[in-house]
Amino acid sequence: MKTIRLSMAQALLKFLDNQFISINGRETKFVKGVMGIFGHGNVTGLGEALERSPGGLEFIQGKNEQGMVHAATAFAKQRNRTQIYACTSSIGPGALNMVTAAATATVNRIPVLLLPGDNFATRQPDPVLQQLEVASDYTIAATDAFKPVSRYWDRIVRPEQLMTAALQAMRILTDPAETGAVTLALPQDVQAEAYDYPLEFFSRRVHVIDRRPPSKAAIERAASLFAEAKRPLIIAGGGVLYSGAEQALAAFSEKFGIPVAETQAGKSALPWNHPLNMGGLGVTGTLAANVLARDADFIIGVGTRYSDFTTASKSAFRNPDVKVLNINVNAADAAKLNGTALTADACEAIAALQAALAAQSYQTGYAEGELEGHKTAWDREVDRLYADVCPEGFSQTRALGVINQTIDPSSVIVCAAGSLPGDLHRLWRPAAPKTYHLEYGFSCMGYEVSGAFGAALAEPDREVYAVVGDGSYLMMHSELVTSLQEKCKITVLLFDNHGFQCIHNLQRGHGSDGFGNEFRYRSEGTGRLTGSYMSIDFAAHARSLGAKAYTARTPEELREALERAKSETVTTLIEIPVVPGTNTQGYESWWHVGVPEVSVSGKVTDAHQEMRARVGEANPY
Repeated sequence: MKTIRLSMAQALLKFLDNQFISINGRETKFVKGVMGIFGHGNVTGLGEALERSPGGLEFIQGKNEQGMVHAATAFAKQRNRTQIYACTSSIGPGALNMVTAAATATVNRIPVLLLPGDNFATRQPDPVLQQLEVASDYTIAATDAFKPVSRYWDRIVRPEQLMTAALQAMRILTDPAETGAVTLALPQDVQAEAYDYPLEFFSRRVHVIDRRPPSKAAIERAASLFAEAKRPLIIAGGGVLYSGAEQALAAFSEKFGIPVAETQAGKSALPWNHPLNMGGLGVTGTLAANVLARDADFIIGVGTRYSDFTTASKSAFRNPDVKVLNINVNAADAAKLNGTALTADACEAIAALQAALAAQSYQTGYAEGELEGHKTAWDREVDRLYADVCPEGFSQTRALGVINQTIDPSSVIVCAAGSLPGDLHRLWRPAAPKTYHLEYGFSCMGYEVSGAFGAALAEPDREVYAVVGDGSYLMMHSELVTSLQEKCKITVLLFDNHGFQCIHNLQRGHGSDGFGNEFRYRSEGTGRLTGSYMSIDFAAHARSLGAKAYTARTPEELREALERAKSETVTTLIEIPVVPGTNTQGYESWWHVGVPEVSVSGKVTDAHQEMRARVGEANPY
């Protein structure tokens, strides 16, 4: 057996550099590069390997460990999980900064490879700087925190262990049903240790992603459910896009006249103006989709994990006789809502189901013009909100309308948290797939700017916009600097509404008068944060980092700023002051949150009673 002597870190990079993925006969280099921030624990191990022996892997310098993992996650999401970046950090704080982003990737079923530094495997020296000392179990380190947020976790305490761990990591990273964050904890001494690795370990590996076909029996079971279905509704989840099943979904819905509602991850699977696209579903859904869901007798979920926002905390489907069919490559998701599982690739399953239903001459029972009426009424509501004139200033819905009507339809918007995802889910009109990039599985504040950078790396020929509130921007905007460093332009659309207004609205809607959620100065009279709003010049802040920046207080100023931003060659920020509370809400939806049973406020206890009544209406499954 021919061997080559390498350090463990050098061997890891050489292995990653030779991994490829094949989908539909098309091969893609799977690991594009490594994002990293160096410290003790990775700088003299993996850092040396990246400096001296990177092969074809590029290195991108992160500015915050959480931010760079968000960027890597967004990159993989925008590439439909066909290519990834690995991310490396030092031990201790550097590693733990990646945990939140690891959870974000795992919850959203997005592959990302994390390579945090770790304590000395030899325990010499001991304790090393930033080491946790758990007296009851000395094997525990900071990297153990990655276990619950990783789909696969390993600690490489001997250099030869890399071979098994690397192959297992690739198994998970390239599996559409099991993918998410993969963590290989790398003790700093082991990174530098040498081993005679077999040359075969570094041979070109092509991981073929076979589409999982449905069984004949499964299709027969699924088709039989349609026999009594008069008011079916399709829920399009992210799996539609990852499978490339957009055309199959359109053909299926058109063939049988079945309306389609979208999750946040599935939005843009159909263009907004498709006659059967009823828009977002659930807590952030449209009136059209939510009314149809309320009365549906059959739900066909395609590639959705059924979050509580999609199901309106299991209250969206109120027909007592409703049945559920789940088409999903992930068996756990396919089993949800007490539904019938069709565990298969979305594209394969839809095509097979269409053939079976065509043979049965299936037709829905919707009245003539009923679906068109719902669609037309909602389009008028969006037009109204896009044209909203607010006496106090610029409304959030009006600003979104200006943006939607001004930017190029091929542009990608990225968002994650606050009130903006709700407005975008309801109101945004995407014309093409993969132009709507929302992280709403974890709703992680701070994803937006980092995610936009990652999406721009994945789509260098498109304009990419981060749609972000001031609260989320303040939490994390570090990779804005990385976008400037890499000359990878993004445009940040910063909605300044003076705080965490989404949660402020939720708080006030359940009996509170508002507490601790707005960016106000402390009042000398009450000692609480109830004074005047803080004045923050976000445009000046962006300029200080090297970005271009504009402020738009009116629709006319926003259109002008957007046109100017298009012509800029570097990252640009547009600050958009909007009136707090001018977002959308409601539309036949409900969200289950805990409300105190006992309070000195009658408004709170009334809200509790209302919540208990709504809980009783929800489906326990």
